[in-house]
Amino acid sequence: MSENKIPYKIYLSEDEIPQAWYNLRADMKVKPAPLLNPGTGKPLTAEEMSGIFCEELVAQELDNDTAFIPIPEEIRDFYKMYRPAPLVRAYCLEEALGTPAKIYYKFEGNNTSGSHKLNSAIAQAYYAKKQGLKGVTTETGAGQWGTALSMACAYLGLDCKVFMVKVSYEQKPFRREVMRTYGADVTPSPSTTTNVGRKILEAHPGTTGSLGCAISEAVEVATSNPGYRYVLGSVLNQVLLHQSVIGLEAKAALDKYGVKPDIIIGCAGGGSNLGGLIAPFMGEKLRGEKDYRIIAVEPASCPSFTRGKFAYDFCDTGMICPLAKMYTLGAGFIPSPNHAGGLRFHGMSSTLSQLYHDGYMEATSVEQTAVFEAAERFARVEGILPAPESAHAIRVAIDEALKCKETGEEKTILFGLTGTGYFDMVAYQKYNDGLMSDYIPTDEDLAAGLSALPVVPGQE
Repeated sequence: MSENKIPYKIYLSEDEIPQAWYNLRADMKVKPAPLLNPGTGKPLTAEEMSGIFCEELVAQELDNDTAFIPIPEEIRDFYKMYRPAPLVRAYCLEEALGTPAKIYYKFEGNNTSGSHKLNSAIAQAYYAKKQGLKGVTTETGAGQWGTALSMACAYLGLDCKVFMVKVSYEQKPFRREVMRTYGADVTPSPSTTTNVGRKILEAHPGTTGSLGCAISEAVEVATSNPGYRYVLGSVLNQVLLHQSVIGLEAKAALDKYGVKPDIIIGCAGGGSNLGGLIAPFMGEKLRGEKDYRIIAVEPASCPSFTRGKFAYDFCDTGMICPLAKMYTLGAGFIPSPNHAGGLRFHGMSSTLSQLYHDGYMEATSVEQTAVFEAAERFARVEGILPAPESAHAIRVAIDEALKCKETGEEKTILFGLTGTGYFDMVAYQKYNDGLMSDYIPTDEDLAAGLSALPVVPGQE
């Protein structure tokens, strides 16, 4: 099909919503290392995990071999409220940049939660309801995950308890109020309502919190209250599985017009968006069918890929959760309070960490003033105010498009627009007022967290 026939927005029909999630691990030659019981140092069993997670989700978490896992019809019916999500050709951005590059983005903000997080929230809530549970607990950083989960729980009639990173709780009151509107109980973390929260506050008075802190509190509440389980919005294999609908739809839309991306770019915090976007493309790469350049973009203030260590570490600050082998800055790492967006987790998905370690993708870090410059540039020509997380991918997409302008290469770029930034106006205000600053942790800052990594016999 000729170039001028590709529309601004490529929509799939409801019937083209994926019938199954794609399990990227099935095509990985080197599988992600298993989660470990911190007490025994041995791989977690399904029985041990079922005390924390829903039973169906435990099965998904442990499945390294099934390539496609059917999506229950009830979840697909929910998806129809906002999926398929559009794939957009960024003609206006291309023109503004004067680049020969062709730029596409998969827009995941077309739902009330404002982000891609709803794709997994409804799945996890569904399995909790199916198991007959009363409710779920979780953590949230910037608030997208908490918002999405509160929506899913309201839809299914489940109780929802959210521990929100304290700095975000204070900076994003409207995101907090959306959660409460959907019936969630929202607590700033670390709090005095849990044993681990009180312990963290005693050790770090006045801390602004981190996802690691909030995870510890959410897990404690889930495991100490009958009828509750813990759910989460990123990092684990089950979440990347659910988010594969992003990449599956993006690939189906591109295939309709015979378009193959040369570069695929996603923001990276814990890995849910990046893993979901790249899944089917990475599958082709792993099987030797096609090749793509895949770039993970993280904040310079929380650089787990680019400056972390590939090792087993706790997933939470309170050190009560399983150990995961991942690129990590140390469970005690807390990003600077001036860090405006999400992407605040100290570690990275084990699946993505293994792929990065094995050389299947690249990673880069960007400073937040450059991120917000790209966000405003994008908003002014494409008409969508992006979430700060998404703007990390936009920054690198613009940079790659400008490289094409210098070289004259007509590369095709695909990036993930994870959601909208309309609840992030405090950060945009700071940028517009010239009050936003960049923070890059020193080697000494990072050494403190990395020196406390747990010792796991037999591991690197």
